[in-house]
Amino acid sequence: MTTTTDIVAKLWSLCHVLRDDGVTYNEYVTELTFLLFLKMLEETGKESRLPKGYRWAALAKREGLDQLDYYKRLLLDLGKPEVKDGLVRAIFTDAQTRLRKPTNLKALTSSIDQLDWFSAREEGLGTLYEGLLEKNASDKKSGAGQYFTPRPLIDCIVRLMKPHVGETVQDPAAGTAGFIVAADRYIKDRTDDLYKLPEQQVFFQRHHAFNGAELVPDTHRLCMMNLLLHGIEGGVELADTLSPDGERLSKADLILTNPPFGTKKGGGRPTRSDFSITADTSNKQLAFVEHVVRALKAGGRAAVVVPDNVLFEDNTGRDLRTWLMDLCSLHTILRLPTGIFYAQGVKTNVLFFQRGKTDKANTKTVWVYDLRANMPAFGKTRPLTAADFAEFEKAYGSNPAGSAKRKDQGEEGRWRGFTRDQIKARNDNLDISWLRDTEVEAEEQLTEPEDIAAAIIGHLKAALEEIETLSEELESPSNKDAAMPEAAE
Repeated sequence: MTTTTDIVAKLWSLCHVLRDDGVTYNEYVTELTFLLFLKMLEETGKESRLPKGYRWAALAKREGLDQLDYYKRLLLDLGKPEVKDGLVRAIFTDAQTRLRKPTNLKALTSSIDQLDWFSAREEGLGTLYEGLLEKNASDKKSGAGQYFTPRPLIDCIVRLMKPHVGETVQDPAAGTAGFIVAADRYIKDRTDDLYKLPEQQVFFQRHHAFNGAELVPDTHRLCMMNLLLHGIEGGVELADTLSPDGERLSKADLILTNPPFGTKKGGGRPTRSDFSITADTSNKQLAFVEHVVRALKAGGRAAVVVPDNVLFEDNTGRDLRTWLMDLCSLHTILRLPTGIFYAQGVKTNVLFFQRGKTDKANTKTVWVYDLRANMPAFGKTRPLTAADFAEFEKAYGSNPAGSAKRKDQGEEGRWRGFTRDQIKARNDNLDISWLRDTEVEAEEQLTEPEDIAAAIIGHLKAALEEIETLSEELESPSNKDAAMPEAAE
């Protein structure tokens, strides 16, 4: 067991104590973020970012109710507009503790102080924090898994997209910054942690290379903490990409994202003035795809995780696909296995495309890799690994724009190419499969109660979303007009 793994296990074990104080799993990670932020600034010699009187040592030495009162005041004050450091403000804006018992706060501060911080610094504090986020996501009781993109999938996508120095990388649904951190790590691994770069390029990489948005305040805190610990100064706004906020995001050379699935609450539509394809739908994943296309620079490339309905949905869905294939070269679709998002019923894909220099007829051939059919049941006993993507990466080739030479494996293989004319004959339906689907048999192989429960929940959620979509269509103005009887003369 590595030091990082050991520390993550110790930190996670404290959540059992806090449950007696009414703290949920996700709230626990947020609570830890506040405390770890203070401690890590002390450990890295960066406490000057904090106003005087708000340091870890001042909190840790206190006892009882005095400590809890000081902690509450600290959270309130560090989020105030007069705090000069923008990243500190972002982490503590509207922050409040869920702790009610002074003994629990003392247990947290004491345990954090006793961790092996020397070894943690050696292995990387960012690695430690990512381990904590992944632990939260993999524990199904936390409910965070549906928002957490598996790291092996992120790393696969980044290896194929090959981000490089000087590019602007965006994630419009940043979550806890998994894609941004992985892209940053990919670049640092090839530049000796940026030491090979001129000072001007180093500044760009740390301050301007990455941008994005995250809608949920608590998730945004985790995101900003993750960026800080990886040497990235901000870049992700607390904002709704499907509102005018999204129009203000700068154009990107590369977009990597796993946007939220489902419909906007209350059936709300995007409020973007630049949206034309998805302006009248509450389907978030369709709207995010339109954002990605519009946010790419000419020649920019993207990899976007989407649910199956984006590939086959009629009306707005079909219009979006036709528009996408005109403006972009949609060169690759990866059909992902079920169960990798800690919910067995969720069926997802990755769309890989490049924005064209013109707005017409950019898609020539769409290559589809089926990693879903005849695959094992993924879950607690069979997690997703980098090895699961090895054959796909080999088939994809070395060119990030998907223009490497490719060979169709035929009806018995997982990798096939379909011309634009063939797709047009399918009414631009991209839900293409040819291998026998053994998903039912795979789910029958599940043995862990948590995996079985996740499969049931996943199917129920998918069914509920289909009902919501149908209800939305029935309530649309065009359908209401059609159903309205003619007025009597």
